[in-house]
Amino acid sequence: MAVTTAITAHRHPVAPRVKRMANRALIYAALLFWTFICLFPIYWTVTTSFKSAVDVTQAHLIPWVDFHPDWKGWRSLGLSPDTLFETSTARSEFVNRFINSIITSIGASVLALILGSLAAYGLSRFRYKFAWMRNDDILFFFMSQLILPPVVLALPFLVLYKALALLDTTFGLILLYTLTVLPIVIWIMRDQFNAIPVELDEAAFVDGLSTWGAFLRIILPLAFPGMAAAFILSLVLCWNEYFFAALLTSTDAKTLPVMVASQTGSQGINWWSMAALSTAAIAPLVLIGIFLERYIVSGLTTGAGK
Repeated sequence: MAVTTAITAHRHPVAPRVKRMANRALIYAALLFWTFICLFPIYWTVTTSFKSAVDVTQAHLIPWVDFHPDWKGWRSLGLSPDTLFETSTARSEFVNRFINSIITSIGASVLALILGSLAAYGLSRFRYKFAWMRNDDILFFFMSQLILPPVVLALPFLVLYKALALLDTTFGLILLYTLTVLPIVIWIMRDQFNAIPVELDEAAFVDGLSTWGAFLRIILPLAFPGMAAAFILSLVLCWNEYFFAALLTSTDAKTLPVMVASQTGSQGINWWSMAALSTAAIAPLVLIGIFLERYIVSGLTTGAGK
């Protein structure tokens, strides 16, 4: 009887262990399935850039199994190995659009980060009152700007930019993109500043620092993860913006999304050229996401435990 009881007690923990392993297997299976869903569009884009017209229409997916990779898409842009060192009008246009995207995205992200950090620090450390509006109301006002669909602002910005001679200029896109991503920067940076104890500001004041000194020398370095996350998110949003870039530019200030959408021929869409151009356009963002992932995660999760 004692032996049976001991054996039963020894075997009893097996069921919970099996249950935990089954739950873990289900979680990993769900994560793998979601990863496949998220990465499949990128995989399809990259592989399509190496397909011919027949392979695209027949939906061949696996290289060297369903189709033999070809440089047709990259050759049409002058970016294939056999045309890379030759003169190419398409490659020159791609380089110009790529530079425009870099200038507008980085310029708007830096400007939005500067203005957004100042506004977020004020909303975090000071108490404001404008009529019935308090700090939370002001923050909601900024965030409510994201509710408006871009098409509602199309005509006002078109008329305004024509009057100010900002049409088809990178400076005009920088100003517009700054307004677009500014609410997101303020939201992220306010949570970042709220996570930093106010006692640090008070200690800085005791040591003789002004409000600007405490902000620049004490608070801002501690908020670097949030700043990095806000900058990267703003950069991605500005880099991928298409509507206003297509509306407010014509030749000089066109960006990569506009060039991607223009890959059409007399017989329809050149999917291989569009895929090659899209692959080249998203490559910098993928590299940024890989190397700066820890800043993105730490910045976006600040204050999540409150």
